[in-house]
Amino acid sequence: ERRFQEANPLLQQISPDIENWVVSYQHLGQAVAGQQKEYLQMFYLVLQVCYYLMVGQVKSVKAVLKQLQQSIQTITAPDWPVDADLSRSREADQFIWMPREHLCVLVYLVTVMHSMQAGFMEKAERYTDKAIVQISKLKTHTDSPILSTFHVMLVEHMIQCRLVMGNKTKAVSELGILTKLLSSNSLLLSRHRAQLHTLLGLYAMSMNCMEAAESQLNAALRTSKERELWTFANLNLAIVYLRQSRNSDFMALLDRISPDQLPSSSHCMKAAAYYIHGLQAFFSSQYGESKRYLRETLKMANAEDLNRLTSCSLVLLGHIFLSLGNA
Repeated sequence: ERRFQEANPLLQQISPDIENWVVSYQHLGQAVAGQQKEYLQMFYLVLQVCYYLMVGQVKSVKAVLKQLQQSIQTITAPDWPVDADLSRSREADQFIWMPREHLCVLVYLVTVMHSMQAGFMEKAERYTDKAIVQISKLKTHTDSPILSTFHVMLVEHMIQCRLVMGNKTKAVSELGILTKLLSSNSLLLSRHRAQLHTLLGLYAMSMNCMEAAESQLNAALRTSKERELWTFANLNLAIVYLRQSRNSDFMALLDRISPDQLPSSSHCMKAAAYYIHGLQAFFSSQYGESKRYLRETLKMANAEDLNRLTSCSLVLLGHIFLSLGNA
Protein backbone atom coordinates (compact mmCIF):
# COMPACT_ATOMS: atom_id res chain seq x y z
CA GLU A 1 0.00 0.00 0.00
CA ARG A 2 3.12 2.22 0.06
CA ARG A 3 2.24 3.69 3.50
CA PHE A 4 5.89 4.40 4.25
CA GLN A 5 5.33 6.86 7.10
CA GLU A 6 3.46 4.16 9.02
CA ALA A 7 5.87 1.36 8.11
CA ASN A 8 9.05 2.93 9.47
CA PRO A 9 7.91 3.37 13.12
CA LEU A 10 6.62 -0.22 13.15
CA LEU A 11 9.99 -1.51 11.92
CA GLN A 12 11.83 0.44 14.63
CA GLN A 13 9.38 -0.80 17.27
CA ILE A 14 9.92 -4.49 16.53
CA SER A 15 13.73 -4.38 16.50
CA PRO A 16 14.26 -4.87 20.29
CA ASP A 17 11.94 -7.92 20.31
CA ILE A 18 14.10 -9.63 17.69
CA GLU A 19 17.31 -8.72 19.53
CA ASN A 20 15.94 -10.29 22.74
CA TRP A 21 14.48 -13.37 21.00
CA VAL A 22 17.02 -15.92 22.32
CA VAL A 23 16.53 -14.73 25.92
CA SER A 24 12.73 -14.62 25.61
CA TYR A 25 12.50 -18.12 24.07
CA GLN A 26 15.38 -19.91 25.77
CA HIS A 27 12.92 -22.61 26.93
CA LEU A 28 13.05 -23.90 23.34
CA GLY A 29 16.79 -24.44 23.68
CA GLN A 30 19.49 -21.95 22.80
CA ALA A 31 20.29 -23.52 19.42
CA VAL A 32 16.66 -23.56 18.22
CA ALA A 33 15.97 -20.04 19.52
CA GLY A 34 19.17 -18.79 17.85
CA GLN A 35 18.14 -20.32 14.52
CA GLN A 36 14.65 -18.84 14.78
CA LYS A 37 16.15 -15.43 15.55
CA GLU A 38 18.32 -15.58 12.43
CA TYR A 39 15.32 -16.22 10.15
CA LEU A 40 13.28 -13.51 11.88
CA GLN A 41 16.24 -11.14 11.63
CA MET A 42 16.51 -11.83 7.90
CA PHE A 43 12.81 -11.12 7.38
CA TYR A 44 13.15 -7.89 9.34
CA LEU A 45 16.29 -6.82 7.44
CA VAL A 46 14.69 -7.53 4.05
CA LEU A 47 11.74 -5.31 5.05
CA GLN A 48 14.12 -2.57 6.19
CA VAL A 49 16.24 -2.73 3.03
CA CYS A 50 13.13 -2.64 0.83
CA TYR A 51 11.79 0.32 2.81
CA TYR A 52 14.98 2.35 2.33
CA LEU A 53 15.25 1.46 -1.36
CA MET A 54 11.60 2.33 -2.03
CA VAL A 55 12.00 5.75 -0.42
CA GLY A 56 15.26 6.29 -2.34
CA GLN A 57 17.57 6.49 0.70
CA VAL A 58 20.62 4.82 -0.80
CA LYS A 59 23.13 5.90 1.86
CA SER A 60 20.85 5.08 4.81
CA VAL A 61 20.39 1.49 3.62
CA LYS A 62 24.11 0.60 3.53
CA ALA A 63 24.48 -0.61 7.12
CA VAL A 64 21.24 -2.64 6.99
CA LEU A 65 22.18 -4.20 3.64
CA LYS A 66 25.56 -5.21 5.06
CA GLN A 67 23.80 -6.89 8.00
CA LEU A 68 21.52 -8.73 5.58
CA GLN A 69 24.49 -9.95 3.55
CA GLN A 70 26.13 -11.21 6.75
CA SER A 71 22.93 -13.01 7.76
CA ILE A 72 22.68 -14.85 4.44
CA GLN A 73 26.29 -15.99 4.88
CA THR A 74 25.37 -17.35 8.31
CA ILE A 75 22.37 -19.41 7.16
CA THR A 76 24.12 -20.73 4.03
CA ALA A 77 27.20 -21.88 5.98
CA PRO A 78 27.89 -25.65 5.89
CA ASP A 79 27.26 -26.04 9.65
CA TRP A 80 23.79 -24.42 9.53
CA PRO A 81 20.91 -26.93 9.89
CA VAL A 82 18.93 -27.72 6.76
CA ASP A 83 15.41 -26.26 6.60
CA ALA A 84 13.86 -29.72 7.03
CA ASP A 85 15.54 -30.08 10.45
CA LEU A 86 14.34 -26.67 11.61
CA SER A 87 10.76 -27.41 10.59
CA ARG A 88 10.50 -30.44 12.91
CA SER A 89 9.70 -28.19 15.85
CA ARG A 90 6.13 -27.13 16.66
CA GLU A 91 4.49 -25.33 13.74
CA ALA A 92 3.83 -22.27 15.91
CA ASP A 93 7.59 -22.02 16.61
CA GLN A 94 8.63 -22.09 12.94
CA PHE A 95 9.53 -19.08 10.88
CA ILE A 96 11.08 -20.37 7.68
CA TRP A 97 9.34 -17.82 5.45
CA MET A 98 11.42 -18.67 2.37
CA PRO A 99 13.89 -21.48 1.58
CA ARG A 100 17.43 -20.29 2.18
CA GLU A 101 18.39 -20.89 -1.47
CA HIS A 102 15.63 -18.46 -2.47
CA LEU A 103 16.73 -16.04 0.24
CA CYS A 104 20.18 -16.05 -1.31
CA VAL A 105 18.70 -14.91 -4.66
CA LEU A 106 16.63 -12.26 -2.87
CA VAL A 107 19.74 -10.82 -1.20
CA TYR A 108 21.47 -10.70 -4.60
CA LEU A 109 18.42 -8.87 -6.00
CA VAL A 110 18.28 -6.15 -3.34
CA THR A 111 22.07 -5.72 -3.68
CA VAL A 112 21.55 -5.14 -7.43
CA MET A 113 18.77 -2.64 -6.69
CA HIS A 114 21.02 -0.75 -4.27
CA SER A 115 23.99 -0.77 -6.65
CA MET A 116 21.80 0.62 -9.46
CA GLN A 117 20.49 3.49 -7.32
CA ALA A 118 23.99 4.27 -6.02
CA GLY A 119 25.49 4.22 -9.53
CA PHE A 120 27.72 1.14 -9.06
CA MET A 121 26.92 -0.46 -12.44
CA GLU A 122 29.71 -3.02 -12.54
CA LYS A 123 28.74 -4.31 -9.10
CA ALA A 124 25.09 -4.55 -10.26
CA GLU A 125 26.19 -6.59 -13.29
CA ARG A 126 28.30 -8.90 -11.14
CA TYR A 127 25.53 -9.67 -8.65
CA THR A 128 22.95 -10.09 -11.41
CA ASP A 129 25.13 -12.74 -13.05
CA LYS A 130 25.49 -14.56 -9.70
CA ALA A 131 21.73 -14.41 -9.07
CA ILE A 132 20.78 -15.71 -12.53
CA VAL A 133 23.23 -18.63 -12.22
CA GLN A 134 21.63 -19.49 -8.86
CA ILE A 135 18.11 -19.24 -10.34
CA SER A 136 19.09 -21.53 -13.23
CA LYS A 137 20.39 -24.14 -10.76
CA LEU A 138 17.26 -23.95 -8.60
CA LYS A 139 14.91 -24.20 -11.60
CA THR A 140 16.33 -27.61 -12.47
CA HIS A 141 14.77 -28.88 -9.19
CA THR A 142 11.69 -26.67 -8.77
CA ASP A 143 9.67 -24.25 -10.86
CA SER A 144 8.83 -21.76 -8.11
CA PRO A 145 6.83 -18.66 -9.18
CA ILE A 146 8.91 -16.45 -6.87
CA LEU A 147 12.07 -17.42 -8.78
CA SER A 148 10.45 -16.34 -12.05
CA THR A 149 9.56 -12.99 -10.46
CA PHE A 150 13.13 -12.55 -9.19
CA HIS A 151 14.47 -13.40 -12.66
CA VAL A 152 12.24 -10.79 -14.33
CA MET A 153 13.23 -8.09 -11.82
CA LEU A 154 16.92 -8.85 -12.27
CA VAL A 155 16.67 -8.58 -16.05
CA GLU A 156 14.73 -5.30 -15.73
CA HIS A 157 17.51 -3.82 -13.60
CA MET A 158 20.19 -5.16 -15.91
CA ILE A 159 18.59 -3.48 -18.95
CA GLN A 160 18.71 -0.13 -17.13
CA CYS A 161 22.31 -0.83 -16.17
CA ARG A 162 23.31 -1.55 -19.79
CA LEU A 163 21.61 1.65 -20.98
CA VAL A 164 23.38 3.77 -18.35
CA MET A 165 26.70 2.24 -19.40
CA GLY A 166 25.92 2.83 -23.09
CA ASN A 167 25.84 -0.86 -23.98
CA LYS A 168 22.78 -0.75 -26.25
CA THR A 169 23.50 -4.09 -27.95
CA LYS A 170 23.29 -5.98 -24.66
CA ALA A 171 20.30 -3.87 -23.61
CA VAL A 172 18.25 -4.83 -26.66
CA SER A 173 19.31 -8.47 -26.27
CA GLU A 174 18.09 -8.47 -22.66
CA LEU A 175 14.87 -6.72 -23.72
CA GLY A 176 14.32 -9.80 -25.88
CA ILE A 177 14.97 -12.08 -22.89
CA LEU A 178 12.55 -10.04 -20.76
CA THR A 179 9.83 -10.18 -23.44
CA LYS A 180 10.27 -13.97 -23.67
CA LEU A 181 10.04 -14.37 -19.87
CA LEU A 182 6.87 -12.28 -19.69
CA SER A 183 5.16 -13.77 -22.74
CA SER A 184 5.43 -17.25 -21.19
CA ASN A 185 3.63 -16.18 -18.00
CA SER A 186 0.38 -14.21 -18.25
CA LEU A 187 0.43 -13.24 -14.54
CA LEU A 188 3.95 -11.83 -14.77
CA LEU A 189 3.04 -10.04 -18.00
CA SER A 190 0.07 -8.32 -16.38
CA ARG A 191 2.23 -7.21 -13.43
CA HIS A 192 5.25 -6.09 -15.46
CA ARG A 193 3.70 -4.75 -18.67
CA ALA A 194 4.23 -1.12 -17.56
CA GLN A 195 7.86 -1.84 -16.67
CA LEU A 196 8.42 -3.36 -20.13
CA HIS A 197 6.93 -0.26 -21.83
CA THR A 198 9.13 1.98 -19.65
CA LEU A 199 12.29 0.05 -20.53
CA LEU A 200 11.41 0.13 -24.24
CA GLY A 201 10.93 3.89 -23.84
CA LEU A 202 14.36 4.26 -22.21
CA TYR A 203 15.95 2.20 -24.99
CA ALA A 204 14.25 4.37 -27.63
CA MET A 205 15.57 7.49 -25.84
CA SER A 206 19.10 6.07 -25.93
CA MET A 207 18.71 5.55 -29.71
CA ASN A 208 17.36 9.11 -30.13
CA CYS A 209 14.01 7.72 -31.36
CA MET A 210 11.91 10.26 -29.50
CA GLU A 211 8.52 9.45 -31.07
CA ALA A 212 8.90 5.78 -30.12
CA ALA A 213 10.08 6.78 -26.65
CA GLU A 214 7.04 9.01 -26.14
CA SER A 215 4.70 6.26 -27.33
CA GLN A 216 6.20 3.65 -24.98
CA LEU A 217 6.29 5.98 -21.95
CA ASN A 218 2.65 6.96 -22.51
CA ALA A 219 1.79 3.25 -22.73
CA ALA A 220 3.58 2.77 -19.41
CA LEU A 221 1.53 5.59 -17.87
CA ARG A 222 -1.71 4.00 -19.12
CA THR A 223 -0.86 0.56 -17.73
CA SER A 224 1.04 1.44 -14.54
CA LYS A 225 -0.60 0.76 -11.19
CA GLU A 226 2.48 1.80 -9.19
CA ARG A 227 3.00 5.37 -8.05
CA GLU A 228 6.81 5.17 -8.24
CA LEU A 229 6.86 3.77 -11.78
CA TRP A 230 4.22 6.31 -12.87
CA THR A 231 6.45 9.12 -11.54
CA PHE A 232 9.57 7.63 -13.16
CA ALA A 233 7.80 7.43 -16.55
CA ASN A 234 6.61 11.05 -16.24
CA LEU A 235 10.12 12.28 -15.42
CA ASN A 236 11.51 10.53 -18.49
CA LEU A 237 8.67 11.82 -20.65
CA ALA A 238 9.63 15.32 -19.50
CA ILE A 239 13.20 14.68 -20.74
CA VAL A 240 11.80 13.55 -24.11
CA TYR A 241 9.89 16.83 -24.43
CA LEU A 242 12.96 18.85 -23.45
CA ARG A 243 15.12 17.07 -26.03
CA GLN A 244 12.53 17.91 -28.69
CA SER A 245 12.16 21.55 -27.52
CA ARG A 246 8.45 20.94 -26.84
CA ASN A 247 8.20 23.44 -24.01
CA SER A 248 4.38 23.62 -23.98
CA ASP A 249 4.15 19.81 -23.59
CA PHE A 250 6.75 19.98 -20.80
CA MET A 251 4.74 22.68 -19.00
CA ALA A 252 1.62 20.48 -19.26
CA LEU A 253 3.51 17.86 -17.19
CA LEU A 254 4.48 20.29 -14.42
CA ASP A 255 1.85 19.15 -11.92
CA ARG A 256 3.11 15.58 -12.26
CA ILE A 257 6.84 16.33 -11.91
CA SER A 258 7.00 19.32 -9.56
CA PRO A 259 9.34 18.38 -6.66
CA ASP A 260 6.95 19.96 -4.14
CA GLN A 261 3.91 18.03 -5.44
CA LEU A 262 5.57 14.79 -6.52
CA PRO A 263 3.28 11.80 -5.82
CA SER A 264 6.34 9.63 -5.17
CA SER A 265 7.74 9.23 -1.63
CA SER A 266 11.22 8.57 -3.03
CA HIS A 267 14.10 10.85 -2.08
CA CYS A 268 15.81 9.80 -5.32
CA MET A 269 12.78 10.71 -7.48
CA LYS A 270 12.46 14.11 -5.84
CA ALA A 271 16.15 14.83 -6.46
CA ALA A 272 15.70 13.76 -10.10
CA ALA A 273 12.68 16.10 -10.41
CA TYR A 274 14.84 19.03 -9.25
CA TYR A 275 17.47 18.06 -11.84
CA ILE A 276 14.92 17.98 -14.68
CA HIS A 277 13.62 21.42 -13.69
CA GLY A 278 17.24 22.62 -13.71
CA LEU A 279 17.68 21.13 -17.17
CA GLN A 280 14.54 22.89 -18.44
CA ALA A 281 15.69 26.23 -17.00
CA PHE A 282 19.12 25.72 -18.64
CA PHE A 283 17.57 25.11 -22.06
CA SER A 284 15.49 28.28 -21.54
CA SER A 285 18.70 30.22 -20.70
CA GLN A 286 17.39 30.90 -17.18
CA TYR A 287 20.77 30.17 -15.65
CA GLY A 288 20.07 31.57 -12.18
CA GLU A 289 16.92 29.46 -11.89
CA SER A 290 18.78 26.42 -13.23
CA LYS A 291 21.54 26.80 -10.62
CA ARG A 292 18.93 27.04 -7.87
CA TYR A 293 17.34 23.72 -8.91
CA LEU A 294 20.70 22.02 -9.39
CA ARG A 295 21.88 23.07 -5.93
CA GLU A 296 18.79 21.35 -4.51
CA THR A 297 19.62 18.26 -6.57
CA LEU A 298 23.20 18.23 -5.32
CA LYS A 299 22.11 18.71 -1.70
CA MET A 300 19.71 15.76 -1.93
CA ALA A 301 22.08 13.60 -4.01
CA ASN A 302 25.03 14.14 -1.66
CA ALA A 303 22.87 13.38 1.38
CA GLU A 304 22.11 9.86 0.07
CA ASP A 305 25.11 9.10 -2.20
CA LEU A 306 23.12 9.33 -5.44
CA ASN A 307 26.31 9.36 -7.50
CA ARG A 308 24.78 9.50 -10.99
CA LEU A 309 22.63 12.51 -10.13
CA THR A 310 25.62 14.23 -8.51
CA SER A 311 27.68 13.69 -11.68
CA CYS A 312 24.92 14.89 -14.02
CA SER A 313 24.28 17.98 -11.90
CA LEU A 314 27.96 18.94 -11.78
CA VAL A 315 28.29 18.54 -15.56
CA LEU A 316 25.24 20.75 -16.14
CA LEU A 317 26.53 23.35 -13.66
CA GLY A 318 29.79 23.37 -15.64
CA HIS A 319 27.82 24.14 -18.81
CA ILE A 320 26.00 26.96 -17.02
CA PHE A 321 29.25 28.58 -15.83
CA LEU A 322 30.67 28.18 -19.33
CA SER A 323 27.60 29.84 -20.83
CA LEU A 324 27.75 32.69 -18.30
CA GLY A 325 31.44 33.13 -19.04
CA ASN A 326 30.71 33.45 -22.74
CA ALA A 327 27.76 35.81 -22.24
